[in-house]
Amino acid sequence: MLGPVILAASRSDRMRRLISAAPVTKQVVDRFIPGETVDEIVPIVLELTGKGLELTMDVVGEDITRPEQAAAARDAYLHLVDRIKDLELGERIEMSVKLSMFGQALEGGHELALANVRPVVEAAAAIGTTVTLDAEDHTTLDSMFAIHEELRKDFPQTGCVIQAYLYRTEDDARRLAANGSRVRLVKGAYKEPAEVALQRKQDIDTAYVRILRILMEGTGYPMIGSHDPRLISIGQELARRAGRKLDEYEFQMLYGIRSDEHLRLAAEGHRMRVYTAYGTDWYGYFMRRLAEKPANLRFFVRSMVSKG
Repeated sequence: MLGPVILAASRSDRMRRLISAAPVTKQVVDRFIPGETVDEIVPIVLELTGKGLELTMDVVGEDITRPEQAAAARDAYLHLVDRIKDLELGERIEMSVKLSMFGQALEGGHELALANVRPVVEAAAAIGTTVTLDAEDHTTLDSMFAIHEELRKDFPQTGCVIQAYLYRTEDDARRLAANGSRVRLVKGAYKEPAEVALQRKQDIDTAYVRILRILMEGTGYPMIGSHDPRLISIGQELARRAGRKLDEYEFQMLYGIRSDEHLRLAAEGHRMRVYTAYGTDWYGYFMRRLAEKPANLRFFVRSMVSKG
C-alpha cells in the first residue's frame, strides 16, 4: 500500500526538498545511482563489463520545462555515446532514454522529442549500439510508440518498454512481437488510476507472464525486466518452450539490486544487462525504485534511522 504514496511523493516539491536535504540520502542514493557524471561512472562500467555483464545507461532527469533543457539532455546523451566509443564498448552498452527529457511534454513536444532523440539514435548506431525508449505514464505512450515506429524505419534495432500493469499492454505486445521489435517488459512504476491499470500485485504478475509469453512466441527480441525470482524462472521456461537460444532474449535488472543474481545469470550463459543510471536530477528515479520494492524502502528507512 505504500507504493502509491511514494509515487505521489515523487511529484512533490516539498518532499523533494526534504529528502534531498537529509544527510543520509546521498549514501542511499549511491546504491542505485553510482555517479553524477560520465567520468564518475566509467569505473563502474568497466567493473560490470569486466564481469561479463552488459549495460543499459540512463542519464536521469525528467522535469523539462524549456526547449533548452531538452537540447541539453540530447547533448548529455551524445557525450555519453562519445565515452562509450572511447571505451570501445559499443557492443556491450546500450542507452535508455525518457522522451520527457527530450521535450515531449512541451508545446509541440512530439516533434521536439523526435528531433532531439534522433541524433542520439544515429550516434548510437554509428558505434554499434542502440537506444531503448523508456515507458512513462500512460498519457505519453501513444507519442512514445509513434516515435519508436518512426525511428525503426531507419534504425530497426531501436527498442521500447511496455508495462504489464496497463490494460492496453497485451495489445501493444502483440503488435510489437509481430513486427520484430526489441521490447523490455517491466511491471510498471508510475502511479496509474484503476481505469487504465491493474492495482493488485497478483494480477500484475499474472499479466506479466501472459505478456511475456506473447513476446517469446513472437519474432522480436524480448528483454525481461524483473528482479522477481519466480518471473525469472518462468521467463527461462517460456524461452525454452519457444525454442529461443540464449542470445535471443535477455534479462535486465537495476544497478544495486540483486547483484549476485546478475552474476549468476551471466555465468549460466544468459545475456544479463544492468540498468545503470547516473546524473544529478536523481529524485524521481530514486523514489520509483523505493516504490517498486518494499525491501528498497526498508533499506532507506533503516539508513535514515541508523544515521539520524
